[in-house]
Amino acid sequence: MLGLSCGAGAEPFELPENLQIHGFATQAYILTTGNNFFGDTIDGGDFDFRELGLNGSWRVTPSLQLSLQALSRNAGETDDGAPRLDYGFLDYTFIECTEDRWGLRLGRVLNPFGFYNDTRDVAFIRPSILLPQSVYFDVNRNLALSSDGAQLYGERHMASGNLMLQLTVGLPRVEDPDIERSVFFGDQPGKLEPQPSWVGRLAYESDGGDLRFMLSGIQMRLGYDSAGLRDPLSDGDFNLDMLILSAQYNARYWDLTAEFVSRSGSLRDFGPFFPDLGYTGEGYYLQGRYRFAPHWEAMARYDVLYWDRDDRNGKSFSELTGLPAHSRFAKDLAFGLRWDVTPSFMLRTELHYIDGTGWLSELENPGRIGTERYWTLFSVLASYRF
Repeated sequence: MLGLSCGAGAEPFELPENLQIHGFATQAYILTTGNNFFGDTIDGGDFDFRELGLNGSWRVTPSLQLSLQALSRNAGETDDGAPRLDYGFLDYTFIECTEDRWGLRLGRVLNPFGFYNDTRDVAFIRPSILLPQSVYFDVNRNLALSSDGAQLYGERHMASGNLMLQLTVGLPRVEDPDIERSVFFGDQPGKLEPQPSWVGRLAYESDGGDLRFMLSGIQMRLGYDSAGLRDPLSDGDFNLDMLILSAQYNARYWDLTAEFVSRSGSLRDFGPFFPDLGYTGEGYYLQGRYRFAPHWEAMARYDVLYWDRDDRNGKSFSELTGLPAHSRFAKDLAFGLRWDVTPSFMLRTELHYIDGTGWLSELENPGRIGTERYWTLFSVLASYRF
């Protein structure tokens, strides 16, 4: 419009060279029995799961690139759709040769752990509508997705395959609405504050990509800023340490993926009304995908989560807190079907049979009182990308 108003002599607007812009739009319907997930999904289901994203990258110089993604995400009470920056960083490559590549990213960088975390926001790349929740929690997605800080990365190309290393040091994101309830089993008047943390991943991929192995480590630190006299809690610290082992085999028409996570958490110095506590939990899943026809794919997965491996059935936790024992574990048997209608448009459907409520949102299921141990989740998803 501005060009037209200035007459025929105006110069047309041109995008910078080496600039790429992409986007995606995803809409899902979820229906559950017994418990809510991403909205009021029990009575008739809900369409309150939506992702709208725009990302771009600009190669400023051969060794410097700018990348970012803006996202609006609705996910029931756990995400309200407010636009935000998922990631945005400068990527400088300071060594690049035939065998090696080393670089540094500065800004809001993606947390490198497991197979799917740094690509979890694009439905076309996820292996399913919902990622395996034993490793990739969706109720606190922002905390897991990215951090504000620096990331060192390196690659070594060999005849037998490729080695890749990523190490991030920064501040975790704590804007998830459900995060305080996840940490304290309820809402508190104070607020959580990020503290310096790190995430690292060492990966090996065989020549041809048929075998992939990863070792990921996380040390996440959060502090609690007490609200003063009206707060029963004192200033304290929440620490979370995770170790993830990942393996994948890729054949022509099928692939098999397994991941195991050991998760240790501790809450310290919150005062007499919240005694110090610690726990070590674990989770794992086994997933298979089969491309049985052009543009069609079937998925099956068994996913297990235990918040405390010394109290797998949650009985001791229930006796201590009065909360349901089944809130301390979840076992999920899932089946899915994918149809790539076109290269840009995809349809998916998924069915989950679940024992336990270990990865439910506290906001959508307050106190998890009245939740059902055995429940099902059915979902249909449509996604478009450009």
